[in-house]
Amino acid sequence: MKNILIILGTRPEAIKLAPVILELRKNKNFNVLVCNTEQQKELSNQTLGFFGIKADFNLNVMKPNQTLAGVQSLILSELSKIYQENTIDATIVQGDTMTVFCGALVSFYNKVPVYHVEAGLRSYDLFEPFPEEAMRQMTSRITDLHFAPTQKAVEALISEGISTDKIFLTGNTVIDALSCLSDDVVNNAQYNLEKKSIVLNDKLVLITAHRRENHGKRLDDILSAIDKLIQQYPDHQFVLPVHPNPNVHDKIYKALEHKSNVVLTEPLDYPELVCIMKNAKLILTDSGGIQEEAPTFGVPVLVMRYETERMEGVEAGFSKLVGADIEKIISQASAILSQDKNATRLDGSKNPYGDGKSANKIAKLIHVS
Repeated sequence: MKNILIILGTRPEAIKLAPVILELRKNKNFNVLVCNTEQQKELSNQTLGFFGIKADFNLNVMKPNQTLAGVQSLILSELSKIYQENTIDATIVQGDTMTVFCGALVSFYNKVPVYHVEAGLRSYDLFEPFPEEAMRQMTSRITDLHFAPTQKAVEALISEGISTDKIFLTGNTVIDALSCLSDDVVNNAQYNLEKKSIVLNDKLVLITAHRRENHGKRLDDILSAIDKLIQQYPDHQFVLPVHPNPNVHDKIYKALEHKSNVVLTEPLDYPELVCIMKNAKLILTDSGGIQEEAPTFGVPVLVMRYETERMEGVEAGFSKLVGADIEKIISQASAILSQDKNATRLDGSKNPYGDGKSANKIAKLIHVS
C-alpha cells in the first residue's frame, strides 16, 4: 500500500484538496494521510469538516506577530518530524502558500516525490501576488508531477523547461468541490446567512479584500471606491466578510461599519460563501479562488489586483482587472449594478477552470505513476 501525505494549511487548500482526498480514499492501494499545518487554523479545520475529513496531523504553526521567515522555519521543522517518524511514498500539495513550498521542500529533502495540484499558474511578477508567486515558482522546480488546471498553465511550465511527461492538464479541483457539499450542509448555510441578516436576492454584492499587496494605500482606495458605490446604490446589499488581520479588519470597520446597506461579518464558512456567490449580482475581490469559482455561477467579477495568475477568466469575459483604481472600480461596478441581474449573467457552462472531474483525473494519474 502506498502512503500518500496530503499537506494543506489554509481554507482554499482544504477546499481544493478535499475532492482529491475523497477520490484517493476510494482506492484500496492508497493509505491517505492528511497533514494540516493550520496556517489558517479554524478555517481549514472547519472546511475539512464540511467534507467529512479530519486531519491526521495538526501542526498549529501560527504564532502572534510572526514574520514570513518565522512561519517558514516552524513549518519546516514540524513537517520534518512527520517524515522522520513515518514512511511516506508521495506528497501532494496544492497552490502557492508557505505550506505548499515548505511541504514540497521537506518532501524533496527526504527524496519523496512531490505532486503539485494547481501547478503552473504565473503572473511573473514576484511581488504580485506576494509572496505566493515566488512560492509557486520555487515549488515547480522540485515537483515530480504537475497537475495543471488550464492549458495556459501547461504552456507556462513547458516554457520553463519542465519535461512534458511530468505535466498533466487536469482542470481545477475547486470546481469539483462545489458539487461535494451535501444538501443538508447547503440548507444549513442558507439558514445561517439569514441569521446574519444577509438577504439572498437579486441586488446582492459580495466583496472580499485581504491580500498582503493591497495593505496600506491600496486598501484605502478600495474602501473609498466601495463607499461611493454604497451611496450610489442604496437599494443593493453589500456583504463584506472581514479578514481578521488588523491591517485589514480595523480599516474596513472604520470606513464602513455604520453604513446601513453594508453587512460586515466575520469570515464566512465555505458553504455560506458558495451560497452568496451563487446569488450575487456582482463580486469585487482580490481573492484567487473566487476568480475560479464565480464563473460556474455566471457572476461577473471585478478583480481588485493589478496582476492575476488567472488570466483565463479575464480572457473568457468572466472577470476584469480593476486594481485599486477608484475610478475604474466605480465605473466598472456601476456598469453592472445599473442593470437588472439577469441582463449581466454569464454562461456558467463555459467556466475555463474545469468540468468538475479534475480529482478523478488526478487520482488515476497517481495510480499509474
